[in-house]
Amino acid sequence: MNRRESGRMNRLETRGVLPRMRVFLAGAGQLARFTLLQVRCCAFAVALLGGIAASRALPELPVARYDLVFGYGVLLTLAASRMGWESRRDTLVVAACHVVGLLFELVKVRLGSWSYPEDAVTKIAGVPLYGGFMYAAVASYLCRAWHLFELRFTGYRATATALVAAAVYANFLTHHWGPDLRWPLAVAMVGVTAGAWVGFTVGPRRYRMPLAVSFVLIGFFLWVAENAATYAGAWSYPHQLGGWQPVGLTKFGAWALLISVTFVLTERVKGRARRRLPGGGGRVDAPGIAAP
Repeated sequence: MNRRESGRMNRLETRGVLPRMRVFLAGAGQLARFTLLQVRCCAFAVALLGGIAASRALPELPVARYDLVFGYGVLLTLAASRMGWESRRDTLVVAACHVVGLLFELVKVRLGSWSYPEDAVTKIAGVPLYGGFMYAAVASYLCRAWHLFELRFTGYRATATALVAAAVYANFLTHHWGPDLRWPLAVAMVGVTAGAWVGFTVGPRRYRMPLAVSFVLIGFFLWVAENAATYAGAWSYPHQLGGWQPVGLTKFGAWALLISVTFVLTERVKGRARRRLPGGGGRVDAPGIAAP
């Protein structure tokens, strides 16, 4: 570097231009790493939604589309396990969420909250068996995020959060006959998660955010995914039967609450596994790793 270039660099350094550029580039690099990790976490969900969308473009076949999608979901689950996307414990979580989701679907479809208008062999009480894969995809996302982001929790009240999450799940079924308690339950969820933080790794750094905020963020992106899924014909709400329309914003709030159910199931399995490891503390972050 000659004297002129050295002087120019010194002037930029003095004016604070280079430090700001370094901060910007470092931030952009971290954002790119974070985005890539999120894409990897969503691999199962994106593949599932892509398969559902592609099924609408197929020509007339002797096999019902819902049956094809169910077979595709089974193969996708097996492939995810074979490729190492999920451990055996992850598969257990995904299967549990599939069953919980199917029970939820059976009640909701019977009550007319949404419908699966096409015929299929793998359809029980109006619900195709592939419907549970929607909830399994959310569980797969959480399991992948647990590994890839190295999730750790501080201040997490496992029993209290599980009780509120169970009440949230029950309320989304019982509010058809009784009062809708989602707002009191939302307040309760904020209360039991107050002081609970989720720590995660992106590249060389550790960050953290309030657990309740993570529920809201995941709920928002699930609402976006729900719009994509209904557009692809995965299911239809009553107002979409005459043609696709966006899903109402109220579903965003519903997902922000319901994600707690999947989280509790995942934490119960993953947290217990970590606590069994030699020296495993489970849900406690190492001190001093939170980002400023």
